[in-house]
Amino acid sequence: MSENAVLLVNLGSPDSTSTADVRRYLKEFLSDDRVLDTWKPLQQFVLNCFILPTRPKRSAEAYQKVWTEEGSPLIVTSKNLQKLLQEKIEPTVELAMRYGSPSIPEAIDRMKANGVKNVFLVPLYPHYAMSSYETVVVKVMEEVAAKAPEMKVTTQQPFYNDPAYIEALYKSAKPYLEDEYDHLLFSYHGIPERHLNKADSSKAHCNVVKDCCTTCSPAHSTCYKHQCVKTTELFVKRAGIPEGKWSISFQSRLGREPWLTPYTDHVLEELPEKGKKKLVVMTPAFVSDCLETLEEIAMEGKEEFLEAGGEKFTAVPCMNEHPAWIQFMADKSLEWLNQ
Repeated sequence: MSENAVLLVNLGSPDSTSTADVRRYLKEFLSDDRVLDTWKPLQQFVLNCFILPTRPKRSAEAYQKVWTEEGSPLIVTSKNLQKLLQEKIEPTVELAMRYGSPSIPEAIDRMKANGVKNVFLVPLYPHYAMSSYETVVVKVMEEVAAKAPEMKVTTQQPFYNDPAYIEALYKSAKPYLEDEYDHLLFSYHGIPERHLNKADSSKAHCNVVKDCCTTCSPAHSTCYKHQCVKTTELFVKRAGIPEGKWSISFQSRLGREPWLTPYTDHVLEELPEKGKKKLVVMTPAFVSDCLETLEEIAMEGKEEFLEAGGEKFTAVPCMNEHPAWIQFMADKSLEWLNQ
């Protein structure tokens, strides 16, 4: 047995499309203090009195639209990634979800039972955000400290600007950019604006300095918006997309407080009025297709765009199991092994 293991961690999914399973999943997800980061009693009051009584049924209906015979698209794709990566590298490849199953504690128990001493943790998020990347790292380190303190964990840093990642993203998207289109929209998962300020340890850059996302600063290492902007800039340069033919938006907002703008649903309604009738949409915040890409963008987003006067809507799949993405993961794993 190998003393080394790679641990892939994605967001997670309900066990089924039943309202009960979706409610259980949402309760775990939205009880995370890095997702709904407010005073715990208030968080639980809002969750139990306003969100859980109604949202699980609506979310269950959305999941039913994208569910496959094998189960959740996110889980199925993540398991395929695990299998394909295992074929390329010697260390055991483990898979866990931050919420739901397979769980992080179960993965750590398996690795401990198999004598694993060194772990390469790969949060499956290209960009840093406290509600995605950070919560995965914190949860894994907490569980390792409690269950297997002798394990050494090395964490893959956000790879939003890694040239090999940009190349993999480009190769996976290239076939969808070959047909004529008027505009390319990069729709990233949104976060509350205050999360940017919270992640800026200096408290003197994000939303303080003019053009903060493009003005060099150490704060960029934990700035989600900057990292989304950088990924986009590098991609359009690699793909040769001219200025004025692309833009950035943010989706999946929750609640009434300000989130990163512009909002994707608003942009989809506005683009046809500006003569952008043939649209391509990419979702680079996600490496695996999920509810937010398949239902929110490829279904609801398409309907919104066409109803607003759009003529053609193309949703670019995530990298999923693309060979260039698998190779990127394999190369990162081998870099870790050779350190």
